[in-house]
Amino acid sequence: MSSFRLRSVIASIVAALVVALVALVAADLAYFVANAQNPQVFAVYTEYFLNSTLVLFLFTAVFGLVGAFRHWYTSAIAGVVSGALAALIGTGLSALAAGVAFADLLAPLAGTLVGNNLIFVLGAVVASVAIAPRIHARVGISEQEEVLRKKYVLVRRPAKSLQDGLVTHIERETVDVDLAERQWEAYVAALTGAGWDPVEVAPADDLPDSVFVEDAVVMFGALAVLTSPGADERLDEIDGVEESLTALGLEVLRIERPGTLDGGDVLKIGSTIFVGRGGRTNSDGIRQLRKILAPRGYSVVAVPVTKALHLKSTVTALPDGTVIGYRPLVDDPFVYDRFLEVPEPSGAHVVILADDTVLIASSAPESARLIEGLGYRVISVDISEFEKLEGCVTCLSVRIR
Repeated sequence: MSSFRLRSVIASIVAALVVALVALVAADLAYFVANAQNPQVFAVYTEYFLNSTLVLFLFTAVFGLVGAFRHWYTSAIAGVVSGALAALIGTGLSALAAGVAFADLLAPLAGTLVGNNLIFVLGAVVASVAIAPRIHARVGISEQEEVLRKKYVLVRRPAKSLQDGLVTHIERETVDVDLAERQWEAYVAALTGAGWDPVEVAPADDLPDSVFVEDAVVMFGALAVLTSPGADERLDEIDGVEESLTALGLEVLRIERPGTLDGGDVLKIGSTIFVGRGGRTNSDGIRQLRKILAPRGYSVVAVPVTKALHLKSTVTALPDGTVIGYRPLVDDPFVYDRFLEVPEPSGAHVVILADDTVLIASSAPESARLIEGLGYRVISVDISEFEKLEGCVTCLSVRIR
């Protein structure tokens, strides 16, 4: 049993126990007060409500396992249904055990819901709404929350046809595919060494650019937004990425044509999402992303990109939110609250691995020293073969975060 399922079971059992006890105690106290605070009534009414309490425990546990306590309104429904059914079943069982004929039981049984069982049912409803959701929130976690805790990172092995990848802003060079494979494995090893758990999207040898998995999806916590690549040649990359995301149990939405959006154009800094408006991402793609994210508390800011392939070909951000970039490639550095110029083009690209750790290409040693001087641990990897295709360290992975 996975940890999230075990925690969900424990949360359901604990919540059910508390709800059942609250209902029982509420009923006992009501009759205690109604009977001139005679302590002898506790034994009498505890016995009377015993069957109902046990049934309430079972119903509440089941409701917890199916996720009824995630919202107040479903919690209220669960409380009403489980409280009423438990009262009816428990009272009916007690009456049958006392020798009451089943035919004589049906008519008066419903009346107990506004009589003897009323306080019991109200106690179950109040506890279901006020207590059970808090227990589930503290003890249980959802499958999506479990995925986020595991620090998964999507990667995709280089295609055999990597040499045929697209280039737009640089001269084409010969790509050593075997070396690229070794560099990719070292890149993944660096992610693993920093505590990330790689999830390999199925390789696609007929899709040369598929190794640049960042362009296919953007993550916002447990929400995965599948992109709509600006290059038609890359449209088929989305299906394999979607399969991996669905297998993880994440919520998946997508940008639809005629909108286009590449993941490399999306830079997240807290709740502010900068999106590059350039050759691969159009205004409709930005509009769709804004519509998806606005209800979730994100603000989308469009910025121009004219001097490079993607926004994150020009800037990325350090863990503290400082935007770093190679000034000759940045259209407008004043868009960002804090901008730090780096001395090399590839020094503008970092992958945040932890609050104090970033990954950078080995082709930017001066930038690495600059970032280290800011108090960060810097891990350098050689990705020379991917740089020949306008790739950078961010392009080769997508962190589920």
